[in-house]
Amino acid sequence: MFRALTAALCLAVVAAHALAAPSAARDTRAAERFAADVDSLRQAAHIPGLSVVVLRDTSVVLARGFGYADLEQHIVATPQTPYNIASVTKTMSAVVAMKLVELKLLDLDRPMSSFDGFDEYCKDSRERGGIFFRDFECDSQVITLRNILSMSANGAPGTRFWYNPVAYSWASRPMMQVAKQPFSELVAKYVFEPAGMTRSARIHRKLPLRADLAAELAVPYHTDSTGAFARSEPPSPQGDGAAGGVISTVMDIARFDIALTRGRLLKPASRKAMWTRTHTPAGKWLPYGIGWFVTDYNGERLLWHTGLWEGQYSALYLKVPARKLTLVLLANSDGLSWQTPLDGAEAQRSPFVRALLAEFAK
Repeated sequence: MFRALTAALCLAVVAAHALAAPSAARDTRAAERFAADVDSLRQAAHIPGLSVVVLRDTSVVLARGFGYADLEQHIVATPQTPYNIASVTKTMSAVVAMKLVELKLLDLDRPMSSFDGFDEYCKDSRERGGIFFRDFECDSQVITLRNILSMSANGAPGTRFWYNPVAYSWASRPMMQVAKQPFSELVAKYVFEPAGMTRSARIHRKLPLRADLAAELAVPYHTDSTGAFARSEPPSPQGDGAAGGVISTVMDIARFDIALTRGRLLKPASRKAMWTRTHTPAGKWLPYGIGWFVTDYNGERLLWHTGLWEGQYSALYLKVPARKLTLVLLANSDGLSWQTPLDGAEAQRSPFVRALLAEFAK
């Protein structure tokens, strides 16, 4: 009996390896095709330096750099090159928010007006107006932290999607108030450290980039009137906000992704809530969860976020859950971006996304 069970187990293991081997081989071939696509698309988009990682579940199937992190010094881009990831930071800030909810320190449905400083912020925002605040009815409507983090704060709160990174940035204030810690420390405590992101750091007006990352940071570029690459000024210093302020590498964002998948950052219920589209009172689904875009394309759910410092840096972080596929792209120009209205969300407009979906099978 024991021998029969042992033989059956061995056969099962052999069969599993036989099934896994062709799948791994297909991913290896797909990774090489996609790498060629990425470099071709990089050149077409006038990106000097680009780093990429592709994960299948929690395994890295592609990690590569293309072009130059520093054109003048001829320093090539690698998977370990640090970049300013801009709004991809929002995915990490959302993890901090959900962790504070798990710890029963934060209530996402608490009115923003109950947090210190919001009334003054509301007044200043209303006076400022512009595309982000002309219909930000914070003085006459009850806006909650959930509205801010789900990009549903403009107009009648919770009824429509309007991408408002400026309001999202202020969401760090409630998190700091309830945790009684600077926001950058919260990101380190609840994201960087448990995910093993040793080559990532926060920066803001009072927190300069640590020396090792500053020495290797990809130089930002733009194209001048002749089409040649020109060195750009770095992004202006910001406050300790939730919308940006992270320097990282594609490999560290891969570690973040793996930690999310394996439950080292959040409980499954919190992760699910973060990746669930906002539902309006009228029954309409909006294309944003908590800190993540959540959209459907050709019957597949896409979880993603872009990052953009115009004329300086751009980033793309995409998950295709049905395929257990993840893509991370970081660039030292704005070439990864595409024109998108503030009430729209279409990851499939990116040629890099379309190439990934074409090369890697379901």
